[in-house]
Amino acid sequence: MRYLYDYDAGKEKDLSYFRQYPQEVVDFRRRLEAAAGVVICTPEYAHGVPGSLKNAIDWTVATCEFSHKPTVLITASTDGQYGHKALLETLRVIEAENIDRLQLLIPFARTKINGEGRITDGDTLAAVKEIMEEFVRTCYRIA
Repeated sequence: MRYLYDYDAGKEKDLSYFRQYPQEVVDFRRRLEAAAGVVICTPEYAHGVPGSLKNAIDWTVATCEFSHKPTVLITASTDGQYGHKALLETLRVIEAENIDRLQLLIPFARTKINGEGRITDGDTLAAVKEIMEEFVRTCYRIA
């Protein structure tokens, strides 16, 4: 995602803009299209969605790579509720498959995940396992 150019919705009416997508965008869309599903695990940033993540998703709105694609959203942050809610709504709008069942908010993440990235809180670990099992079931159901 870090190599994607900024999406400019104002250029949507210019057909030449759509004929000249940057190669990074084309590659990103192809990877999404080929994937059985998508896992998004993100922090909240200033009560919102990190800009690079929102930009990547914006590049897919017109071409529908997320439409009916099983997608997990895990927000792990200090609070996380604002960014999680915003991103959840975006994923609903672009028709990510089973998003209401495939989402998890992990507030106070630093107390539940250690410096090596291991989940140390039993309830959080159980919730992550449950959501990932549901993700796999959804991927098989869609395939």
